[in-house]
Amino acid sequence: MKIVLLVSSMGTGGAERVAATLLNAWAARGDDVTLVPTFLGARDVFYRLDERVRVVHLADRVAPAARGPARYLARVMALRRLIRESRPDVLVSFLPNVSVMTLLASRGSRVPVIACEHNNPSVDGRSRLWTLLCRVFYPSARVITVLTEGVVEPFRKMVPRAKNIVVMPNPLPDEVFERALARQPSAGRKKIVSVGRLTAQKQFDVLIDAFAAVASERDDVALCIFGEGADRASLQAQIERLGMNGRIALPGTTEALWDELATARAFAMSSRFEGLPMALMESLALGVPCVASDCPSGPRELTCDGRYGLLVPVGDREALTHALRRVIDDDRLCREMGQQASESMRERYGLQAILPMWDRLFARVGATSTHDSARSTASPPLSANRNAGAGASD
Repeated sequence: MKIVLLVSSMGTGGAERVAATLLNAWAARGDDVTLVPTFLGARDVFYRLDERVRVVHLADRVAPAARGPARYLARVMALRRLIRESRPDVLVSFLPNVSVMTLLASRGSRVPVIACEHNNPSVDGRSRLWTLLCRVFYPSARVITVLTEGVVEPFRKMVPRAKNIVVMPNPLPDEVFERALARQPSAGRKKIVSVGRLTAQKQFDVLIDAFAAVASERDDVALCIFGEGADRASLQAQIERLGMNGRIALPGTTEALWDELATARAFAMSSRFEGLPMALMESLALGVPCVASDCPSGPRELTCDGRYGLLVPVGDREALTHALRRVIDDDRLCREMGQQASESMRERYGLQAILPMWDRLFARVGATSTHDSARSTASPPLSANRNAGAGASD
């Protein structure tokens, strides 16, 4: 089967992590797989890719002199030519801007488009323009995927003419479960790790306040927030104002997130909203005790209503402080919660669970693979020049 997967770029985000996991798994079983980053300025591929994955940057097919609307039209036409040349069996597009472009470029080609949402569109603050564009163009997608059941009805209201909306969770690579067996928290300060873009969505200001309340009572804990974003200066100022310079760190992105999580006491997430947060998924899969805001959507589904992780109300600093105290103090809770979480994540979100769902979806749109899904979890060979490890932002 010839699969073309389109993303805006291959940076450090959660959607990009999902793209890499799927591409590697499909290539490993013998599918003909092409990755198309569509954003003209982004050329780096952060995540490791199987050497059999073909990467075509759309920038190489667009004249650099094009500007404004002409530039967008040139990108659409370049993608249209690429689709005609590659003759894929299916197009898989990630995120609204890429999906709208793909639907425009593929009109009349009869190639089915699976448009994938990777956030919660009912609360993600997308502009009126993008809401309108989704309403106009998404109905021409053969299938639209969302990450959780709770997103289906809000999305149906946003795009009332959408024909098929399917829940398709994010997959986790086999390597993350292998790493869970070797997890060993550090012997020094008990390290709390958080990950994400430094933006208002993640509410790191709430996490910093909650952690500072714990750190003021004891000196054996530290907080490390990986990621970059527009709120860096204000968050750093907050850390200095609280006198937490030596206790709370903002080290930027990392190519070795799993290594950081493997030595962490716990993972914390304070977001206002999510889709199906990859950093939380990977932490649970690694057996790291987790504290998360009970935001729409994802944390409640991933932790099975709080059985495999502690949930706190969104924006509640006091509740988050109490939850952090629990995971810092209670060794038994951490051990049991981490082990149960890892087992649950493997069963529900491992490749052996998610790839057959994709194969059924491909069959539904008329694109079928001749490969047995039972072989789809084989570990792919990875290019030596690709970055290692999980990403630093969700």
